[in-house]
Amino acid sequence: MRTYRSKVVEAVELLPRDRRSERLAAAGYNVFNLDAADVFVDLLTDSGTGAMSDAQWAALLRGDEAYAGSRSFADLKQAAAEVMGIDEIVPAHQGRGAENLLYGALVEEGDVVPANAHFDTTRAHVAANGGEPVDCPAEGATDPDADGPYKGDISTERVRQLIDEAGAERVPAIVVTITNNSMAGQPVSVENVAAARELADDADALLVIDACRFAENAGLIRAIEDDGRSVAAIAREQLQYADAVVMSGKKDGLVNVGGFVGLNAPVDDDLLATLRSRAILYEGFPTYGGMAGRDLAAMAVGLREAVEEGYVTERIGQVHRLADALADAGVPVYRPVGGHAVYVDAGTLLSHVPSERFPGQALVCELYREGGVRAVELGSLAFPGTDRPELVRLALPRRMYHDEHLDHVVETFEGVLDRRDEIPGLEIIEEPAIPEIRHFTAELRPVDEVEVET
Repeated sequence: MRTYRSKVVEAVELLPRDRRSERLAAAGYNVFNLDAADVFVDLLTDSGTGAMSDAQWAALLRGDEAYAGSRSFADLKQAAAEVMGIDEIVPAHQGRGAENLLYGALVEEGDVVPANAHFDTTRAHVAANGGEPVDCPAEGATDPDADGPYKGDISTERVRQLIDEAGAERVPAIVVTITNNSMAGQPVSVENVAAARELADDADALLVIDACRFAENAGLIRAIEDDGRSVAAIAREQLQYADAVVMSGKKDGLVNVGGFVGLNAPVDDDLLATLRSRAILYEGFPTYGGMAGRDLAAMAVGLREAVEEGYVTERIGQVHRLADALADAGVPVYRPVGGHAVYVDAGTLLSHVPSERFPGQALVCELYREGGVRAVELGSLAFPGTDRPELVRLALPRRMYHDEHLDHVVETFEGVLDRRDEIPGLEIIEEPAIPEIRHFTAELRPVDEVEVET
């Protein structure tokens, strides 16, 4: 059993309901626009929001801030090799910085990039470089009630069909995200990644693994298969199939900033050189890549802690405890439950709100109004033009919240359920030019207000 003691505490305040309503309206009914100080329990993301360990804080003080050839870079490179089996790394300030380095080097105008499901920034980077991101999820992935242990898998049949239709020369990479964040954080099996490896070889394409939650994926595999393998062994086995790895250290690196592109042997020297050049242009020198030496050092410790059995068991267990409590309260929860977040079926909970009125975003707004809880919509607002379920994600920061916080989340949902039929849909009144990232900054308003005005 693993648990934690709090060495540092932070006071938080639950604003009165009328002030929360005022803040929500001022934010354009987009919780990304809220001040963090106005949020009571923040489940917007698990990216960079967790609590570091005492060993990581100690590593911060030992960080080497040399511009080139930092000792802290050597520590991180060694940790990536030991934990993930990766031979070379090129650091970046976070995961989307790593995506910029890699997809800017791989994707050209007219290319097609299949994935088990592109997340928002991945989709945007592929599209920004002239490529077409195509989701190829496993059968049942979009059905919150479908059975199956590995609903995060990539559909090899759909990918093969796409390669045949587009031509192998137009497919520079196949992307597998573990866990599949866009599909409710579902796990991806080792066998599925091995099959994707064979497809990539046949198409002369790179197999890219988005490994942000590689340890949680390995923990879910261990729980499903229960064959005596350790989390660390499963993680290394799965990652060995990749040519390249995109890593946000803000997830399973257990730090608040940082990431990298990793390359496996045999390393493509030309690609490595291109990545390093792009790093200098966009991130920093290739041995720090936009991170301070102290952050490199903390991530080296975090990678090792992420595959510890006790940590992974408690991490996934907390997510599942929240899911079970919500389900007991009558909340439609996506099953099976993943490893970093609980996904709620907003389309079912707010069945009177059509998808074009963003039921997920409507639910997100009401959770904040009801109890100061901030979640994120991953449905028709975040993924326009795609066939995605109307989901709301409750992402738990690592090693941060306690049981009383989870109890408050459940009570907040109960309050929303009591008045679900009164909750209106929303309409966008302002959005950015890039549709793949519109949910970050778009402003909306309730539909009933629009109807009154017209």
